[in-house]
Amino acid sequence: MFLPQRQAAAAASATDAPFNPGMVRELARNLASKSFEAPDEKLPNGLTDLNYDQYRSIRFTSERALWRGAKLPFEAQFFHRGFFYKNKVSIFEVADGKVSEVKYSKDMFSFGETVPDFTETDLGFAGFRIHAPINKPDYYDEVCVFLGASYFRAVAKDETYGLSARGLSIDTGEAKGEEFPFFKAFWLERPVPNATSLVIHALLDSKSCAASYRFTIRPGATTVFDVEASLYPRADLEHVGLAPMTSMFFFGPNDRNEVDDFRPSVHDSDGLAIYNGKGESLWRPLSNPRDLQISTFQDVNPHGFGLMQREKNFFAYQDIESRFEKRPSLWVEPIGDWGEGAVILFEIPTKEEIHDNIAAFWRPKAPPKAKSETNFTYRLHWGPDAPKPHSLARFTRSGIGAHGENSKLFVLDLFGDNLKGIDPNSVKGVVTAEKSEITNVVTQPNPNTGGWRLSFQCAVRKDPIELRAHLAQDDKPLSEIWVYRWAP
Repeated sequence: MFLPQRQAAAAASATDAPFNPGMVRELARNLASKSFEAPDEKLPNGLTDLNYDQYRSIRFTSERALWRGAKLPFEAQFFHRGFFYKNKVSIFEVADGKVSEVKYSKDMFSFGETVPDFTETDLGFAGFRIHAPINKPDYYDEVCVFLGASYFRAVAKDETYGLSARGLSIDTGEAKGEEFPFFKAFWLERPVPNATSLVIHALLDSKSCAASYRFTIRPGATTVFDVEASLYPRADLEHVGLAPMTSMFFFGPNDRNEVDDFRPSVHDSDGLAIYNGKGESLWRPLSNPRDLQISTFQDVNPHGFGLMQREKNFFAYQDIESRFEKRPSLWVEPIGDWGEGAVILFEIPTKEEIHDNIAAFWRPKAPPKAKSETNFTYRLHWGPDAPKPHSLARFTRSGIGAHGENSKLFVLDLFGDNLKGIDPNSVKGVVTAEKSEITNVVTQPNPNTGGWRLSFQCAVRKDPIELRAHLAQDDKPLSEIWVYRWAP
């Protein structure tokens, strides 16, 4: 094993070094035993101040892709450093049990006319993307990308990029400022012919924690990541977020305050879904609040949670370019018991759709302690929907509007096979609110959608109101539970 203090340098210069599954974990463990070193951001003059258009003009030459021409089911292409992506990321190939570095070469890229020239030849990379024949058997589409800090994102068949996942979040939403862990090195295992999965190892570092990750990626109608993570904190992680994800919600039918836009909705995700340890399915529509909102969903051994994009109808967005209806949902499926903790949801005010203003993750009740080892495993499902654990009807749209003075009308649409052919007289809406009165609860089939509609009025004042609603028959639930925080 490499000497701890020089492990990164040794790994970066290794050629045909042996590789074993525990190597990256050992690197992370040793890294955490040393003082944190800031990432290498040194770049040639001219690359340090690239603007968005200049950076986009730097294109990887696809003919130089890793594994191109080898008749393998995956290829890797690489990102140049510059713009927001100054960190140097080391990338290695693992083949036949040995490690070799993927060397940077300037002729791997084409450069736009406005990008200043430079002479350095050993810049490393900013990140990479994986291509595979996900839509057509003879064409390698982009399936996932790892770029920037510990961010990564993926798509399933017939989808476009939307929300992102992260390796780890630390101090998200804290007054002292967020800490952004970053992936400093990756090991890409060379796939065998006809393989249906690709294995990627990653080394993460930050001021408070080092960690190792093993991703097993299976593209398809739903693209699945199996994630094995080992954390080695340098300090107690009081405000850690496990399996974090970030998304964008600008406006929708439940939240169009002061929006002047031709489109009915603009969002990468429209709700947080939770299947908790009690066996309850919760649906929390997202909002773009006037002030920061933090929602905490306490749980023990959750079955899953995720940021969903349930609205799949083009006419709900009317955006020919962005195609929000093609954005994936992302569902986290814990493997094993995660114990006590909470799903945390952050909703941050934004006036532009270019910002990710939504964050969600799992926070364990017992924070990982300094000089400890914390292992957790989970499965990420990127695709059109989350795995369905039951046959309960689900909420598909939440509309909110004024109804008289100091009152709001909530109109909730649902869909589910269990609602088809049911006697309307046997269905009731169960609606509760903290610090408010609910009136005029109405349930009825919606012949236009083939689903059902639940509507009610809620008296509103100056304070936020917590609401819950579901459909029931003979006190048995027919739907998941809709939970919402209305804020003035």
